[in-house]
Amino acid sequence: MKNFKSGIFLNQGTFKSFRPEKLFRNWTLEDIDIISLLSKADRQLGRLDMYSEYVPNIDLFISMHVLKEATQSSKIEGTKTNMEDALLEKSDIAEEKRDDWEEVQNYIEALNSAIRKLDELPFSSRLIKQTHKILLQGVRGKHKIPGDFRTSQNWIGGASINDAIFIPPNYNDISELMADLEKFAHDEKIKLPDLIKIALIHYQFETIHPFLDGNGRVGRLLITLYLVEKGILKKPVLYLSDFFERNRELYYSNLMKVRLNNDINQWIKFFLVGVIETAKSSIETFDKILKLQKEVDDKLQKLGSRTNNARNVMSYLYQKPLIDASKVKKIVGISMPSAYTLISELEKLEIINEMTGGQRGKQYWFTDYIDIFK
Repeated sequence: MKNFKSGIFLNQGTFKSFRPEKLFRNWTLEDIDIISLLSKADRQLGRLDMYSEYVPNIDLFISMHVLKEATQSSKIEGTKTNMEDALLEKSDIAEEKRDDWEEVQNYIEALNSAIRKLDELPFSSRLIKQTHKILLQGVRGKHKIPGDFRTSQNWIGGASINDAIFIPPNYNDISELMADLEKFAHDEKIKLPDLIKIALIHYQFETIHPFLDGNGRVGRLLITLYLVEKGILKKPVLYLSDFFERNRELYYSNLMKVRLNNDINQWIKFFLVGVIETAKSSIETFDKILKLQKEVDDKLQKLGSRTNNARNVMSYLYQKPLIDASKVKKIVGISMPSAYTLISELEKLEIINEMTGGQRGKQYWFTDYIDIFK
């Protein structure tokens, strides 16, 4: 990106905060490596979007994509809830792990809520604030004004502001900078490709750090929201948190290189590589799901008159791959003895596996399905 200047450090007395330049300006894209990566990323996203049209009942599988995104995005921030933990009820989670579990559940609700609200609200500060409010409700950041931009200085890294790795802009600048970000996202006079725009939006949001807590999770969530709103993806099936988590040091260092060295090109290349790799991985995931679906359905044919009931149970398991007898009873509308019989049949077919080891309150994993996402 030609002649890019990231911003300036401003003296605030005992520290210097960073004020980024606004996004709404003239941009010139000349780096051939970026153009090449952009072409590959567009191609892979097109392939992934095709799956969202042609995979039967794709909405069944999106919930697991969201759950994986929630655990990985939260993991970057230090939570330790894995996918299996996230599938359990709160009462089944050890007391010392419940805070992490609740943060992951909030992320799932925040993302799902934001996707639904795109029908009535554009990609905007208003939507971002509403999403942030859900993210922090009832968890460790609940006292850090959920749903509102900060009114005090924050910092990244370090025990205090005096040894911080990075100090975002003064809170008085947030409204203006976020209004600029919103204008950049929607103004069609800016002729940049949408993937470049969301790479810049994510960088800018993380640099502004407009909230006292939850900025990283909200910033990563915005990537999917933007791609869905712009129609690049018909369904929310691309999530970059797993890529960022696996390349965590590069993720943070590339963001800092922009601020310190004006190196926006390296950040965009890193972002586009993430889109390419994640889209490819998501396509492989859908291929594995379709293969597993066929294998499972072939097994269900052996159940005779219970096949249709078993298919109803499988529809539930593709959304949440953990089940017990009472849930089977409710889904299918059968007696408890019949529910236990159906579970036993599914277990014999090696479709589900008992995970508690107890005699009462048994729960069963759809393990082969979970493993696809891990």
